[in-house]
This record gives sequence, C-alpha cells and structure tokens, in this order.
Amino acid sequence: MTLKTLQRWPALTALALALTAPAAHADDRAALETLRQTTRNLIDALVDSGVLSREKADALLKSAEQRAAATVATQPAPPATTASGKPVLRVPYVPESMRNQIRDEVKEEVLAQAKAERWGVPNATPSWVDRIRIEGDLRVRYQQDNASNNNTPALTYLAAEVNNANGISRIPDFAAYRLTSTNLPLPVTDTAADRARERLRLRLGLTAKVTDEIGVGVRLATGNATDRVSTNQTMGQNFNKYQLFVDRAFVRIDPADWVTIQGGRIPNPWFSSEMTWNENLNFEGFAATFRRVDPTASVAPFLTLGYFPLREASPPSRNSRSLWGAQIGANWEVSARTRVKLGLAYYQYNNLEGRSDNDYTITGTSVPTGSTYGQYEYPVGLRQKGNTVFETNPLLSGALDTAPVWGLAYQFKPLVLTAAAEFTHFAPFNIMLSGEYANNTAFSASDFRSRATFPSYANVDPGGKRDGYQIKLALGASEVREAHDWQVQATYRHLGSDAVLDAFTDSDLGLGGTNLRGYILGLTYGLYRNSTLAVRYMAAENINSTINGNFPNATFKANTLQVDLNVRF
Repeated sequence: MTLKTLQRWPALTALALALTAPAAHADDRAALETLRQTTRNLIDALVDSGVLSREKADALLKSAEQRAAATVATQPAPPATTASGKPVLRVPYVPESMRNQIRDEVKEEVLAQAKAERWGVPNATPSWVDRIRIEGDLRVRYQQDNASNNNTPALTYLAAEVNNANGISRIPDFAAYRLTSTNLPLPVTDTAADRARERLRLRLGLTAKVTDEIGVGVRLATGNATDRVSTNQTMGQNFNKYQLFVDRAFVRIDPADWVTIQGGRIPNPWFSSEMTWNENLNFEGFAATFRRVDPTASVAPFLTLGYFPLREASPPSRNSRSLWGAQIGANWEVSARTRVKLGLAYYQYNNLEGRSDNDYTITGTSVPTGSTYGQYEYPVGLRQKGNTVFETNPLLSGALDTAPVWGLAYQFKPLVLTAAAEFTHFAPFNIMLSGEYANNTAFSASDFRSRATFPSYANVDPGGKRDGYQIKLALGASEVREAHDWQVQATYRHLGSDAVLDAFTDSDLGLGGTNLRGYILGLTYGLYRNSTLAVRYMAAENINSTINGNFPNATFKANTLQVDLNVRF
C-alpha cells in the first residue's frame, strides 16, 4: 500500500491497519492494537449518541476489513517456511511519523464530516433546509374613520349624474343609487357616516434558493379578490372563516452580481413612497435591476426596468392595457453617518384613458350591448377616488336603470422623483427624511376633448391638478425590531387629482386615492422582539371639487385613527 493511497483514504487505512494488526511484528503490535481499539471506540460512541446507526457502523467496519483483505491479497506470497520449518511472516513497517499522520487525518476527516452533517447538534436539520426561508406577520388593527358632517351629501352627486351636469366627477361611487317602487333613485352612500371596525392581516411567505443563481418566492395573504391595495380582513363575519389569496408568486434570477431579474407576481421593484405605490401592492409582470458592484465606491448607481400587463387583449372588443416603467437612481454614502438614496422614475400606462363610446344598443331594460361597449371603462373594482373621470356614454345618463360607464379623463405618464436620507449622528436615535414629487406629463385638456367626442364635452375643461408631493420626517430607530425600540414620524401630502393613478396609491389617508391634502402622525414602539404597537392619526380633505366645475364647493373630509399590534415571525 502506497503513501498516496493512505493519504486518500485515511479513515479506511487506519481501520485496515487496525484490523490486520495480528500480523504485525511485536514492536508495532501494541501501537496498532491501540489504534484499532481507538477507532472502534470512536465508532461505538457515534452509535451510542445516535449520530450513526449500528447498521451503518457495521457496514463501515466490514468495508474496512474487505479493503484490508484485498490489500493483503496483492502482497507477494511469502515463502512457505523457513529453514527450521516455521512460517515466514512479512508485515510492512509503519513508522511512528506515519501512524501520527494517520491519526491526525482521521481526526480531521471525522470533525469535518461531523460539522458538515451537524453530528450531535440538537434539532439538527438537513442542509437543504438552509436554502428555504419562511417568514410572515400577523397584524390586529382597530380603525376609526370619521367623516365630516359638512361633506357634500350623496344626493348632490346623484343629482349631478342624473341631470348630466357635464358628465365629470372625481368620486363617481358616491352617486351609486337604488330605485324605489316609484322609480325614484335614492343614494346608497352616506358621505358623512362614521365607521369603526376591527381588522386582521395575515401574510405568510416562503422563499427558496434553488441554486446560487435562481430562487423562487411565494406569499399568501388575507384580503379579497377585488382590492389589490389592501390585505386587511374585517372582523365581524359571524365567526366565518377567512380566505387566503396568492399575494406573491415569482422567480428571481441573479446571473451576475450586477443584475437581478424577476418575473411573475413580484414585490414592488421601485424605490418609491406610498404616494405613488401602496405598500401592499404587488406587481404582475417582469422587472430587471442593474447595479454597480464596488464595495469601495461611495456612489452605487442602479437602473430598473419593468413591464406589467394590466388587462389582456380580447379581440375584437377590447384593447390590452399595460404599464411600462424605468427608474434610474443611486445610493450615496456621503459619510459614515449620512446615507442618501435618489431615484427618478417614468411610468407609462397604455390604453387606460377613456373614450366616448356610442357603439351600443338597448333592448327594453337590458344592459346595453355593443362591440366596443365598456372597453374604455375605468372600473369600480380598480379605481379608488380622486382621478377625474367622465361618462363615456352620456346619452344613457337619463336611463335610471342603466349605470353610466366612467372613463379616465386624462392619460397617465407620471414622472416621479424620490429621495431619502438617513442621519445617524445622534445614535442610537436616527433621523430619516424622505420626499417625493410626481408630475403627470400627459395631463392635457385638449387631449381629453379629442377622445370625449360627444357634443356635450366640446367646451368642457375637466379641471384637476397634474402634480403632487409628499414630505416625511421620522425620528428614532431606523426599523423597530427590538424591545423598547421606537420611532415617531410625521408626513404631509399634497396630491393633485391626476398626478398619479388613484388605483394603486395609498388607501388610508383620506380613505384613499388622490385629490387630497393632509397629514399623518405616527408612533411605533417595540413591545418585544419583532412585536410592535403602533398608533397613527390621519386627517385629509379634497383639493379640487369632488364633483366638477359646476359644483365648485363640493367637499370631502375624513379623519382616521389606527391602532395596530403587529407580530413578525
């Protein structure tokens, strides 16, 4: 047996030598016997501790005996007897240095294998478990919404719709009504009603690293199938069970350190605030982020590109709708205690704007039908409130048994600048300052009139505002994770009616949407690790008329109190 073989199989070599020790000469017999017993004792100890099964240990010893026998068989056959007639025994001499080397190699190999396979570690798990991460959070909330008693009553919204007062609105859902037995429409909404409710949110996510380059993510959440910006479940369902929805399901590819590609229902890929994208919103489509990788650089630029289908085409009556986006920015480490992040994004919605629709027929009291009827709608299940909308079928406004079809008055191609800075000069208390400004570059009254072709819109200015901004100041821990961590924050937002699409913006301030100005005050305190108590108070009112220019004094104000107990796991 060569030294190379001994070095390649140190553990088996030691066992083989130990098991063939009876053939050694007297000077080495004691040392080899000690080595053999040591090896057996080590294996027995592993069996006793539960690391190795007795079957595996016996198989290891049997394999060593077989290898030893094979080694002996390859040795030249000794002479049968000596001159005196005694058998001649030839045993390879094992120097002391080699025995020490074998002992050290056995020790290193066993320790390495024990570390890799977690021998003797309590609750040890297979290595593949390290590639899977499960996390989630559970939030219990009390929410009180108080609407102003001076809000414009719903009957005014209904009158504006029924009388076709230029067909423009910014809260069309306040005009919802039911017909009485005398065919008299009565509103189903009370714009001054208060509401108190208890709510619950559960999110459970799993991410798996398939290889160093590919990973997948799945998250389930409470909520409903029609509200994409909320995962809250309102309590008070007569003890009925809750539904869980697929909130995220995506593949992530990292072919290199400088690029990340995601596809499916992915987390928000943009650097942004809630003024543009609600924190609960996830995107369906594809996004790629390119970044500079240089640990020594103080400035790390990045570029994000994304494409997201909103509605597939269904020929011949519907056009596809989609969102394209691009953002360029940088992380800037100004100093050891000052970090800044900047991002400039451009978003473009395609085929989302409304158009006049005269291609329909009505038979009796049935729903109008036509090849293009309804394809330009900004549907109730998508919109919140605030964006300027118009009736795409104003000739039907007098038909009380037929609801109007509302379409967006403006196209949406917002340019959004986002900035955030963190100052740790007063550690352990940090100062976080952020701001965002949005401007809808496609805001155009003339473009509206080119699409709203009914004569009633010939001289109509839909009004509204094209821009908005938000400023936020926070003091305390950067992230409240540990017990007794805290953070206080104050936010002011002035968001014009048509600066961003109201469907995907914040759903809390002013009960959601755009055409709002107001503030948010909040306090978050760490009760225990990963367990927080938070209180937020919000107050907001409309900027432009909530109906249109014919009702310049139409208003809506709302205050909201939220108390949250949130636990992460």
